[in-house]
Amino acid sequence: MAERVQVLVVGAGLGGLSASLFLAQAGVDVLAVERHAGTSVHSRAAGQSWRTMELFHWAGIDREVLAASPRASQGLRITVATSLAGRVLHRLVQDGSEFDVSASTTLPAGMAGQDVVEPILLAHAEKAGARVRFRTELTGLEPDDDGVTATLRHRDSGEETVVRADYVVAADGGRSGIRQRLGIGTTGMDALSHCLGVVFDADLGDRVQSGVSDLFYLQHPDFTAGFVNTDVPNRYVFAPDYFPERGERPADFTHDRLVAMIRAATDLPDLEPEIVWTGSWEVAARLADRFRAGRVFLVGDAAKVTPPTGGMGGNTAVGDAADIAWKLAAVLRGEAGPALLDTYEAERRPIARMVIDTSLHNMKQRMHPDLDVSGLTKAEDQLAITLGFRYRSTAVLSEEPDDGERVEDVQAPTGRPGFRAPGLKSTVDLLGHSWVLLCAGDGSRWRPAAADIAAELGVRLDCHVVEDDVFAARYGLSEGGASLVRPDGIVAWRSREPAEDPAGELWRVLTAVLSR
Repeated sequence: MAERVQVLVVGAGLGGLSASLFLAQAGVDVLAVERHAGTSVHSRAAGQSWRTMELFHWAGIDREVLAASPRASQGLRITVATSLAGRVLHRLVQDGSEFDVSASTTLPAGMAGQDVVEPILLAHAEKAGARVRFRTELTGLEPDDDGVTATLRHRDSGEETVVRADYVVAADGGRSGIRQRLGIGTTGMDALSHCLGVVFDADLGDRVQSGVSDLFYLQHPDFTAGFVNTDVPNRYVFAPDYFPERGERPADFTHDRLVAMIRAATDLPDLEPEIVWTGSWEVAARLADRFRAGRVFLVGDAAKVTPPTGGMGGNTAVGDAADIAWKLAAVLRGEAGPALLDTYEAERRPIARMVIDTSLHNMKQRMHPDLDVSGLTKAEDQLAITLGFRYRSTAVLSEEPDDGERVEDVQAPTGRPGFRAPGLKSTVDLLGHSWVLLCAGDGSRWRPAAADIAAELGVRLDCHVVEDDVFAARYGLSEGGASLVRPDGIVAWRSREPAEDPAGELWRVLTAVLSR
């Protein structure tokens, strides 16, 4: 007899573990499987954007993530240079003070590596009730109209298990076997570059700023490479490109050759670095043609692969997980119609396109000036991608006219439907767990209406009156107006002025955005 579960998550990286955590905290029965023996052992995908920390705040893990990376509170420097002590070509970020996001959020960004974030996600997902099985791979997948039958095999014992799930979240990476099984193609560019990852220990003196996140893009005469410090004292990551078209292989980069390259990168000719770990990967930029096939949803790298220039790949995976998790939970609880799940691709695929194209523009500026970026959509401001992104779907009742823009200025948030609800001190802890109706000033007519409609529809709808002029201005409300915010912190609808029939308005809006 098949094991029953509401949602099967395949993959336990950032996207899969985030989905497992968010689903379990929403009361969903979730099983996650991962073919590897455990979570990531190195610090790829380091850095948590303000939006990611907002999602982690609502999940109750933001303080742990911040504590895992003290550098986050000390500053950030990003430099394009010939070497650590060489000619500076661009100073992209001087100290992090350039990032003024105070109008959009009160939460800090993080700088923790994937190696420390994933165990935090895992522990809290299991605490919330998720089951996670490592060294377990998917060997069969049979979707039908009513669910998905999956065959799992334990890689040590060979024992097979059949699982019957209502839905599957495919978080199985850039070479997603599930995506291939479903016949979902991708478009974009493969093999933009090939990188070695070299983790080493050494005392670099004043070459790198201590206590801050110090990231270099090196355009050395002999190589191009990334270089960054870590939270382990005197530990660094050096990531040079290699070129298979020239006959180069990772094996060609012997210990002595890597030491010579590190010395050249640091301008320390007598340095004796201790190499801790090496690996290799391919930098690509590919977008799945679809993010959904029936009851299976692609998240993270299974849905898109983006260059690391900008640090948006892992953050986008967490955003994918948040979007699909609340929607699956709403459908499984009977609060929403199945058509709500169509909005996952409608909302997240344009974000992935924007992230990929902006990362490619960054790659041209920072590492590969000859990269052809013609035909791409324009580069967007990275803060706007992070906090000013816009959703267009049936889960949002947009206001007319639509200006057509993909993002808005994070220093002047508008509170319009489809954008993030500005995370003010007065609102950030009210959001992220249910539908929320935020009322400006007098909420005497909204409160009873919200209670009645929530009971009638069987939806958790919390109503709060916020007597704060800053709140009203940021959310675009006059006295007596109200803003309806989704469980993921996105404004679904607003009534800028007091409504004549609050109950009727809320009924109309909620049945529409929940595809009832």
